[in-house]
Amino acid sequence: MIIVWGGQTSRSIRVVWVLEEMGLPYRVRQVDMLAAEQDPEFLAVNPADYIPAIQDGDVTMVESIAIMEYLMARYGPTPLAPAPDDPTFAAYQQFLHLGEAGLATLMMPVIVSRFIAPEAERENWGATWSLRSFQKRLKLVSQRLASSLYLAGDAFTAADISVTYALNLGQRNCGITLGDAEQAYLARTTGRDAYKRAIERSHEGVNS
Repeated sequence: MIIVWGGQTSRSIRVVWVLEEMGLPYRVRQVDMLAAEQDPEFLAVNPADYIPAIQDGDVTMVESIAIMEYLMARYGPTPLAPAPDDPTFAAYQQFLHLGEAGLATLMMPVIVSRFIAPEAERENWGATWSLRSFQKRLKLVSQRLASSLYLAGDAFTAADISVTYALNLGQRNCGITLGDAEQAYLARTTGRDAYKRAIERSHEGVNS
């Protein structure tokens, strides 16, 4: 049984979504990243104290994109990951990693500045730069969606899981305004049954 350590609105949704798309058995363990004292059992899994993390038998992993790639390679093949000789493979790889390295990561200085930093430090240079950079890199997504239903092509892949999380994060916490094409894209990706199940499963154990 795969154990996913995560939170309700965290990057762990990427991992749970992949598990749902692939029909793999798993269990969610909630981690409260704002707790004054962290769960020692979780810290034994990831002493760096961030989510998501998984335990799959003797395998322990962190980093959402790496976990997604592990699951697809270990338990695939799956349509979520085009083969290297597939014409869509290059676009798939680019947007799979852009979703985190080029988009979601840039939102962290904005989020911690807006919600955690002292009032006088919230409108800082670093957060402003990160927000501008996100908006510039978002043009890559917009350009792709102008000619394609999904980011790798006409079929849904893990690249869409990666980027959907980043776009939702930008909208929800950073005031990012998406255009009609991006909104229609999110309606397609989040309308999937596996996404809806992933959201429900990501709330397991909350207030219990």
